[in-house]
Amino acid sequence: MKKNMGVTDKRIRVFIAVLLFALYYFKVIEGTLGMIGLGLALVFVLTSFISFCPLYAPFGITTCKRK
Repeated sequence: MKKNMGVTDKRIRVFIAVLLFALYYFKVIEGTLGMIGLGLALVFVLTSFISFCPLYAPFGITTCKRK
């Protein structure tokens, strides 16, 4: 796997993940929508840690700077 996520992209994803978790924790979103939000937050955190987004690959999208 080649990295296809830049630093800004990773930071935005982690921010959104924390926001979704906080919304669920404070019961702003609940039920099915809350579970979907938690799942999305988990995916965002995992993709940020490995610096690879599987949805970017088929389209050739990359947000990381190349030398």
